[in-house]
Amino acid sequence: MTKRVVVTGLGVLSPLGNSAEEAWDNAKNGKSGIDWIHDIDPGTGCVEVAGAVKNFDAEEVFGRREARRMDRVTQFALAAAKQALEDSGLEVTEENAYDIACIMGTGIGSIRILSDAVIGFEHKQARGVSPTMVPALLSDNIGGKISIELGLKGANYCIITACATGNNAIGDATDMIRLGRAKAVVAGASEAAFVGPVMSGFNNIKALTQYDGDDPTKASRPFNKNRDGFVAADGAAVLILEELEHALARGARIYGEIKGYGHTSDAFHVTAPDPNGESAAMAMKLAMQDANLTVDDINYINAHGTGTPLNDSAETMAIKKALGEQAYNIPVSSTKSMTGHMLSATAALEAIFGLMAIRDNYVPPTINLDEIDPECDLDYVPNEGRAHTVNNVMSNAFGFGGHNAVIIVGRYDA
Repeated sequence: MTKRVVVTGLGVLSPLGNSAEEAWDNAKNGKSGIDWIHDIDPGTGCVEVAGAVKNFDAEEVFGRREARRMDRVTQFALAAAKQALEDSGLEVTEENAYDIACIMGTGIGSIRILSDAVIGFEHKQARGVSPTMVPALLSDNIGGKISIELGLKGANYCIITACATGNNAIGDATDMIRLGRAKAVVAGASEAAFVGPVMSGFNNIKALTQYDGDDPTKASRPFNKNRDGFVAADGAAVLILEELEHALARGARIYGEIKGYGHTSDAFHVTAPDPNGESAAMAMKLAMQDANLTVDDINYINAHGTGTPLNDSAETMAIKKALGEQAYNIPVSSTKSMTGHMLSATAALEAIFGLMAIRDNYVPPTINLDEIDPECDLDYVPNEGRAHTVNNVMSNAFGFGGHNAVIIVGRYDA
């Protein structure tokens, strides 16, 4: 019999708040975490709105010396992981350390460390590069740092699948527990890519919105007819996954169950999604098959819904191909309308929102949806959330390179 995998801890740093409860409460109420960019020069001609983590002082959290040894992406990840482990009540000891793994992911990685090193080298050659640069730069250092700080001695690796990363981390962690290779896994993703060259790069490939209005909270417009790109965001989201029997034995609180996981590749284009949605639809079907659920069992879909013209229409088509006529009866919303696009970390946060939707029987809205694109003809829960019975949530994540990763979180029933 396949081992069941449940979620017992949550950690969040996001534009909507620095805990799962705070972020969820704001999402339920349709509040936006998007504002003008304050801390970097995004580059001439680049959009000036973003979803930034607020009220996080790394030196206050870690101390000045330790904070300076980490890129902001690692700071976010470690803070969220500590929060999730504390929330779970799981104690790491010498006896169980090898039973607890860590699977973290990132998309852009430690870009601030790299940027600082390049500037330092240009000005001072070798003397301008910190001796801690190389370990801090490596993407696997994110999980490595978490394992060191938390004392985790199980498997530890990093996943990089662009914006599908969070779901791949959760899905792979689920498979690891199912195979008996871990009793618990710290799983999630982190992103901190607010540096001029990265923002300019996204802008130059026409991925970012060109919003030029007066209210930054209106910039992210998934499924809206006049959408023109995503709003970049940063943050981290981490979940503690456990084998059900392990969680029950220690009397853990259970948020929900990871029921299904499906992942495919478009094999189409380095940035654009396949417009026919075939591979994305297959990932949804595989997730339902893995969960042993039918289309009638899905009560809510947290869409990838970035706000780019191609993505939203392709995802709409994929949902209809995967769920048939039932797609029209299922609420679909994009919480990126409120968070912006946290790149690799968004999917992990959206998995948490799925668990909260189940807990509260409530579906968050897609805000800024004032004129729905005729090609996007599903129920996107426009502008206001709603009470709705939710037992199983499909959460979609698609990334540059054609990565499609879908997970299904469900209500835990003994």
